[in-house]
Amino acid sequence: MIWKPNTTVAAMIEQDGKFLLVEEQTADGVRINQPAGHLENGETLLEAVVRETFEETAYRFTPQALLGIYHWRKPNSNPDKDITYLRFAFIGSATDHDPSQALDQGIIRAVWMSLQEIRTSVAMHRSPQVLACVEHYLAGQRFPLSVLTHL
Repeated sequence: MIWKPNTTVAAMIEQDGKFLLVEEQTADGVRINQPAGHLENGETLLEAVVRETFEETAYRFTPQALLGIYHWRKPNSNPDKDITYLRFAFIGSATDHDPSQALDQGIIRAVWMSLQEIRTSVAMHRSPQVLACVEHYLAGQRFPLSVLTHL
């Protein structure tokens, strides 16, 4: 078996003291996550995060900085079936909401949450990456998009 991590992108969007998140149906029940998803063949990381954000929230996303790169191994009852995620999280702004846009399969709704709401809902987070990204954002962590190179 060939091992490889799942490459994902996520959007960190803060507006008026609230963060844009999604409620989604997962195999583990309803969970909260940043708008996020998998990098698809032929996409750049920036194209992927713009697409995923629109598909999951119906907002247009403009990336402005790289928040960080997150490595997380999701445990499974069978360690041979653990899944490793390599998440590229981007900070940006959301505009042009299209309420008529159908959301991705499994997405229940996009929701704006305060920091306190995010912290008190940690048991519903899809992964520890959700709170880690918020905390890093609040700490001022940012990297210029120029650190990315697509050849």
